[in-house]
Amino acid sequence: MKEQALNRVFADLHLHIGRTEKGEAVKISGSRDLTFRNIAHEAAVRKGIGLLGIIDCHSPGVQEDIARLLDSGEMTEIDGGGIRYQNTTILLGSEIEVRDAGFGPAHHLVYMRTFADMQLFTKWMAYHMRNVQLSSQRIYVPSRVLQEEVKDRGGLFIPAHIFTPHRSVFGSCSDHLADTLDPDLIDAVELGLSADSRMAGYIPELDHLPFLTNSDAHSLAKIGREYNELLLAEPSFEEFKLALNGHEGRAISANYGLNPVLGKYHRTFCLNCGSLADEGAAAVRCPMCGSTKLVRGVMDRIEQLANRAGRELPFLPNNRPRYVYQVPLEFIPGIGKRTMDKLLARFDTEMNVLHDAKQEDIASIVGESAAAVITDAREGILQLQAGGGGKYGKIRSFSADSN
Repeated sequence: MKEQALNRVFADLHLHIGRTEKGEAVKISGSRDLTFRNIAHEAAVRKGIGLLGIIDCHSPGVQEDIARLLDSGEMTEIDGGGIRYQNTTILLGSEIEVRDAGFGPAHHLVYMRTFADMQLFTKWMAYHMRNVQLSSQRIYVPSRVLQEEVKDRGGLFIPAHIFTPHRSVFGSCSDHLADTLDPDLIDAVELGLSADSRMAGYIPELDHLPFLTNSDAHSLAKIGREYNELLLAEPSFEEFKLALNGHEGRAISANYGLNPVLGKYHRTFCLNCGSLADEGAAAVRCPMCGSTKLVRGVMDRIEQLANRAGRELPFLPNNRPRYVYQVPLEFIPGIGKRTMDKLLARFDTEMNVLHDAKQEDIASIVGESAAAVITDAREGILQLQAGGGGKYGKIRSFSADSN
């Protein structure tokens, strides 16, 4: 039997819907432009992302939009699972909040193979959720019950942004996965914008789990700010499942994400005076004003967990995909909407600019300084200012181009 050829597929698997086509709210903090169709078009035509995870597909209003797109023939369901739009496949997902007794809240990502599977899952959730129309709502069942329900339906279960200070397994819920979850029913973990593979390597119970990094986009521009490179025969649910398990040559070949220093919660931040604590400081009070109103940074939390586990160095197994620090084009000073349109007119998609275009060709459009930032980001040599307290870090090595 002839082996199937495997292709590079870029995947962003955490995208929110702001509104339905009728204008109904889904993710209240999301842009109104984030409709099911607009996300698919932006990812396929401008971003160059081949596999999407839209994680508000449990919403009945969103399901009405999906049904219309399927009925019109603009989109189609594929045999391997997922909905195809042009050359991009959409996985139907949901982000769900759980708070087990005695623990803090955590968000989890769920993906279903077919539209019918997601519709049936919505009917089940509606019995245990106050408003199933909205995104990231709390479900009133234990985490393990949710896991079992997902797995019984053939779905995938992935804890979301596992280190962020708000609503995540390690950031606000517990010290161990097994405190609230069945580790055997976890398909992968999502690192979040303020963590990378090396940081996660300090936590022993993550050693055997696949790592994903996604945008958690709340606007069209944020799609693809973090993403994964997969090796697949085609973008589909079944191929993605094979990649998570490393079967038949399918794989997660790379995670592309912000350097954690740029993340909004990398360092501990004082809500009272706005200062950042020293790098790595396990502060209880702000060193500047003495306030205890601190938002604990991701690195500080990881160091705390690593100390409890007795791990002094990160563990990076040979089968762990490389983690590549990537800076989205919208982060680069000098690249506004008009310049972005020029880049896409020349190179077709943002992925082509970030991965394949030559520096001199980029410089002919954006100038030498901005082009240098793009290539410096590829090589991981940018100088960065740390983020914290809900504010992104900044690129420090950029000098504005006069053009």
